Amino acid sequence: MADPTRKRVVVTGLGVVTPLGQGIGTFWENLSSGQCGIGQVTMFDTGGYACTIAGEVRDFDPTPAFPSPKEVRRTDRFTQLGMMAGWEALNDSGLDFDRVNRDRVGAFIGSGIGGLSTLENQHKTLLERGPGRMSPFFIPMMIINMASGMFSLYHGLRGPNVATCSACATASHAIGEAWRTLVMGDADAMFAGGTEAAITPVALGGFAAMKALSTRNDDPQHASRPFDAERDGFVIGEGAGVLVLEELEHARARGARIYCEIAGYGNTADAYHMTSPAPGGEGGARAMRMALNSGGLNPEDISYINAHGTSTPQGDACETQAIKSVFGDHARRLAVSSTKGATGHMLGAAGGVEMAVCCKALETDTVPPTINYETPDPDCDLDYVPNEAREMEVNAIANNSFGFGGHNACLVAKKFTG
Repeated sequence: MADPTRKRVVVTGLGVVTPLGQGIGTFWENLSSGQCGIGQVTMFDTGGYACTIAGEVRDFDPTPAFPSPKEVRRTDRFTQLGMMAGWEALNDSGLDFDRVNRDRVGAFIGSGIGGLSTLENQHKTLLERGPGRMSPFFIPMMIINMASGMFSLYHGLRGPNVATCSACATASHAIGEAWRTLVMGDADAMFAGGTEAAITPVALGGFAAMKALSTRNDDPQHASRPFDAERDGFVIGEGAGVLVLEELEHARARGARIYCEIAGYGNTADAYHMTSPAPGGEGGARAMRMALNSGGLNPEDISYINAHGTSTPQGDACETQAIKSVFGDHARRLAVSSTKGATGHMLGAAGGVEMAVCCKALETDTVPPTINYETPDPDCDLDYVPNEAREMEVNAIANNSFGFGGHNACLVAKKFTG
């Protein structure tokens, strides 16, 4: 159970860069109205690929988040997306770095894959032009910690700094571990989330080789269809989601606007298979129970679950089973939706963007829809908020993220009450 004497943690800023738009206002409006950001891949020629569709971030300009255009050129796209999401979160929070102790402000911004585009381009240079023509920035551009590191560098943040990497659970783990850092009193504010830019030739080919991707290439707007009986795999997306988490008294002292309170966090391993979930979603179920317990919440306290819901046949069914095993009869009264029908699966960034969705659900008493839900699946028999957003009382939420390697994360949050 939650310790009533422990420090409380609230969310005061949201930053997103997604296939549905940049900035929490634009993104939330497009998501709530049922729009879809998936289309044909434009970043490279997809001739010969089994899958030719993705959720790209179009017309992206990272320069506002960097000191100069030269610094932009020295970073991979995943770092650029993460920097911009952090910049959006900073602006949304109203935090003034000149009025806080920068020794006590940190960043946990992770990535599941990191600078894959840089790796591909530099490998091509190596083969075609030799090692002497490789960029001296190759390694720092590629490595997964660079979004977190560069955000702290450019803003002079000297507090805790870690880059999580747990596949599709990355951002949720980053937020959960940032929450722990604040609860323990090791920081006053944390920027936490994830970023991913893995729409590249190698990634698209590799995920397709696993038979993980949808091949509904002629109808990209309806390809990602979580929990629908006709789902045939996920659609890869790119983007970033970063939240500003603050210790409550720190937020109060500066008069911050508070979205919600992070109440608990669960982190488990399946210890079962490299890519497949444990039978019945057992590992995910334990993460949900752990999060509820650490937050001092009962299953019936939860109003809405933002599901991992990737649109894969096995994953969606296992998550449904996990929810039913944790919530029992209350599972039938829960609103459960997956926003990946609209954005695609942003891999290591997914949990960050989806936690921002949960914060908006708590703020607005509105839950976003699962778009493209048309044909019920007997194995997926919960209320998935099909196709239209729903106004309802949202008092507490759970956000699920599950990753290859058997990584499971669950975050629970609730309406802030003084």
